[in-house]
Amino acid sequence: MQRRKFLKAGALGAAATALASPAIAQGKMQWKMVTAWPKNLPGPGVAAQMLADRITTLSGGRIEVKLFAAGELVPGRGVFDAVSEGTAELYHAVPAYWGSKSKGILLFGSQPFGLRADEQVGWMYHGGGQALYDEMYGRFGIKPFLCGNSGPQWGGWFKTEINSAEDLKGLKFRTTGLASEMASKLGMAAEATSGPAMFQGLQTGALDAGEFIGPWTDSALGYYQVAKNYYWPGVGEPSSAEECGVNANVFAELPEDLQQVVTMACESLYNPVWTEYTTKHALALKKMVEEDGVQVKMFPEDVIAAMGAAAKEVIAELQEDEDELVRRITESFLSYRDSVGGYMTYADNGQMNARASVMGY
Repeated sequence: MQRRKFLKAGALGAAATALASPAIAQGKMQWKMVTAWPKNLPGPGVAAQMLADRITTLSGGRIEVKLFAAGELVPGRGVFDAVSEGTAELYHAVPAYWGSKSKGILLFGSQPFGLRADEQVGWMYHGGGQALYDEMYGRFGIKPFLCGNSGPQWGGWFKTEINSAEDLKGLKFRTTGLASEMASKLGMAAEATSGPAMFQGLQTGALDAGEFIGPWTDSALGYYQVAKNYYWPGVGEPSSAEECGVNANVFAELPEDLQQVVTMACESLYNPVWTEYTTKHALALKKMVEEDGVQVKMFPEDVIAAMGAAAKEVIAELQEDEDELVRRITESFLSYRDSVGGYMTYADNGQMNARASVMGY
């Protein structure tokens, strides 16, 4: 797929939306899904369409979901409000975009030095995360579900080489969520632009660096054309959960079987979306290195240490937040992270380290 296909999608979609006025078929509901992504953008755009199709199919057509990409019905960053206010029935986005609503929301998507994709969904199901997720989003009239994960994101695309933490100071850097707060504490000027806007910023010099997702999505947006230094590890977002938010009143009015349809459509996509990212990230990275001249580089140890110190400050501020619910969410997250993280030292981390020592990867 070429980058220009995603950039022109909004203009084409706006015209189509102006003409659309679908009728409501007897015994069927027609839902509008608004997304934060260009249509069929590799990664999140593809996952959003999968979710729309799955709800339609599992409901036997009783709920017909029509997807509107970013800019077609509302701006990408306007989808939360659109569903909260009833302009659309559901959205597909990431919690990292809603920090202006409450910083507690940000923990449900990604956290610096936080949870991996399997741990994130484990917190939801087995660590009390979903009840807190429901409570927080309930304030805004939204019923939330996790419905995918990008896996580990990358440290970002940099025009210049990073040799020390001092090199980060003053850089104009695209990122979102709690990672943006970590970046600010490192002396960077964090900017939360869209994925396509990040390309333009790097191209024009409005940005010095930025991170979006990972090789599969990043290659489709063409970042390698304007910045060749691709840094890892992405400690700002060890994983990034994708979410579906449904208007709470609309969800409550569904019969129980259709509530289960929506729930299972979201939950059943988590692993397929996550594993598709992992598989296609690997293929895309290989191509970018071998054919596009991308330089894969590891952040120096002092940079990672500085990021860790900044991340601890970010979490400490959440622990002292004036909102009691934010404090409860933070303590629940920390409890689960520390419990499962301690176990992973022996389990997954131990196995992966052993495999790398013997097999080289």
